[in-house]
Formats: sequence, C-alpha cells, structure tokens
Amino acid sequence: MWNQPYLETCCRSALHRLCLSGKDGRPRALKDEPCLERLARKGFACVGEDDRFHVTAAGEARHRSEILGKSR
Repeated sequence: MWNQPYLETCCRSALHRLCLSGKDGRPRALKDEPCLERLARKGFACVGEDDRFHVTAAGEARHRSEILGKSR
C-alpha cells in the first residue's frame, strides 16, 4: 500500500533539481519556488540560514525511491 504523500510532476522535478544543486541549494524567487515550498511543508526540503532551499534526508530518500527508482 502506498503510504507516502503524493508529489505532482512539477514537485518531483523540483525535488530532482534540488538534489542536483547539492550543498549550494536552490535560491528563492525561481519559477519552482511554489513547489519548493510544498516540498518544505512535506519535510523533503528546508530553508537554510542562507535563505536557500536545501534537501533533507527525507527528501533524499524520496528522490532515490521515486525519481531514481532505487530503494536504498
């Protein structure tokens, strides 16, 4: 049974870009900011002291399982 929150296609893309950004994170005021804010509300992203979005451990796990298709 599926027990994870559903992610729209645009949010999955934003999560992928966030993971690709690495430690630098993603700045605010980009077109995908609404998706990044949604990811933050779901615990997959957070806003750091640098006022940029960064992926969380939960976001990395979701990226691996849903976008990369790997369970680990």
